[in-house]
Amino acid sequence: MEKVAVLGGGSWATALVKILSENKSQIHWWMRNKNDVQHLINYKHNPRYLSGVSFDLDFVKPSSDIEAVLAAADWVILAVPAAFVQQALAGLPEHAFKDKVVVSAVKGMIPSENILITDYMERNFQVPNTHQLVIAGPCHAEEVALEKQSYLTIGSHDLPTAERFCELLRNRYVKANPLDDLDGIEYCAVMKNIIALACGIARGLNYGDNFQAVLVSNAMFEIERFLDAIMPIHRDLSGSAYLGDLLVTAYSQFSRNRTFGNMIGRGYTVKSAQVEMNMVAEGYYAVQSIYELNKKLGVDMPITKAVYLILYERISPTVEFEILKEKLK
Repeated sequence: MEKVAVLGGGSWATALVKILSENKSQIHWWMRNKNDVQHLINYKHNPRYLSGVSFDLDFVKPSSDIEAVLAAADWVILAVPAAFVQQALAGLPEHAFKDKVVVSAVKGMIPSENILITDYMERNFQVPNTHQLVIAGPCHAEEVALEKQSYLTIGSHDLPTAERFCELLRNRYVKANPLDDLDGIEYCAVMKNIIALACGIARGLNYGDNFQAVLVSNAMFEIERFLDAIMPIHRDLSGSAYLGDLLVTAYSQFSRNRTFGNMIGRGYTVKSAQVEMNMVAEGYYAVQSIYELNKKLGVDMPITKAVYLILYERISPTVEFEILKEKLK
């Protein structure tokens, strides 16, 4: 029986625990909130997210002791929002992840340092790239809960390890495939949340489907230019880990980034939108990181720039999108 640690108590962590436990892996599930852990033990479901999913506690072991959870596992899935990764792992010794495969299910970057999660784990916990994987969609947690047909791509520099992890995920409603582009998949997962924010803002401003189609097609070129500048290898961005993940995040009713952007377009302040959602929109933090990185790269990124100016410089969405629409083709 494979032993897997899942760190995080949100919807995506909950969906991954569902997939893995149904495949009879032993899951050691860390959640910061002790009351949520006790609720899981008592009632067999997460009280905050995907509460309709019931867990078999023969396979799922909830705990608020992160060191004990890590010690019990060979695989470690990071599924906390990027903005809280440092806080979640604070105080752990450097050897906490020694000889473990670390899987990032985080669709963001460390905000204060503008680095990928995989780079942060290598620098702070000496986890080599060959012992790290990245999970990409297109796959919403809510559809996993409903057991809708879903697809996952596992990015890695070590395809045999990625294939082993894919085996833990595959079931009647989840297909998983390995891909040897860990960095490209991780950056694309960050970028697609920014584009989803832009799509939400456009919807909030009452732009129609025609404009959103142009926005998304332009976004693919923007992502390609950025990836070529920061990590230049040959990659086919029409694949499901790239275009597919972007499309589901840009169009789906379940996309929290699209929802957040929609609220901004309708006139909410950033703070009021965050409070009302009560969920983390990774794109809010990601756009600042990508914008800062691009100061050195100098890539033409009009969509990213527009979202950054709206969220961080408080430029009117109406004014900024009037400028943006003249730059799209």
